[in-house]
Amino acid sequence: MTPEEALEKARSLNFDLVEVAPQAKPPVCRIMDYGKYRYQQSKKARGAKKKQAVIQVKEIKLRPKTDEHDFQFKARHVERFLRGGHKAKITMMFRGREMVHTELGKRLLDRLTDVMKEVGLVEQPPRLEGRNMTMILAPRPEGKTGPAKEAVKE
Repeated sequence: MTPEEALEKARSLNFDLVEVAPQAKPPVCRIMDYGKYRYQQSKKARGAKKKQAVIQVKEIKLRPKTDEHDFQFKARHVERFLRGGHKAKITMMFRGREMVHTELGKRLLDRLTDVMKEVGLVEQPPRLEGRNMTMILAPRPEGKTGPAKEAVKE
C-alpha cells in the first residue's frame, strides 16, 4: 500500500508506522506501538546485562629477590584469583641495580607460569615497561585441562 494509506491505517488503530527495512525495494514498514517496543528492548538489554559475568584484573607485585615462602604465598593468591574466574596481573618491580639483572625477574615469572599451568594460561607474556615487568594470566576455560592433568589421566 502507499505510505499515506499505511499512515492513515496506523493512526486509526492508535499505533505508529515504523520503517523496518529502509534499504528494501519497496521499503518495509510495520504498524506497532513504538513506545512499548522500545520498553521491551530496554528490558531485554537490562536482563542480558544482569546475566553477564564481570571479570576483574587482580594484581600481585613481586621483586626479583622474593624468597621461596613469599613466592609460594603469592602463587596461592594468584591461583585463588584464577579459580575465582578473574585475571591476574603479575608485576615484577625492579629497583636500582636490579635493572641490570632483569633475567632474574623473568625467570621468576616463568616459574610462576609453570606453577599455574593447570589453572591459568598466559594472556600477555612478560614485558618490560620502564622499571616494571608485567605479565597477565587468564583463567583456563572450563572443561579444558593443562598438559599436566592430561598426562595424569592417561
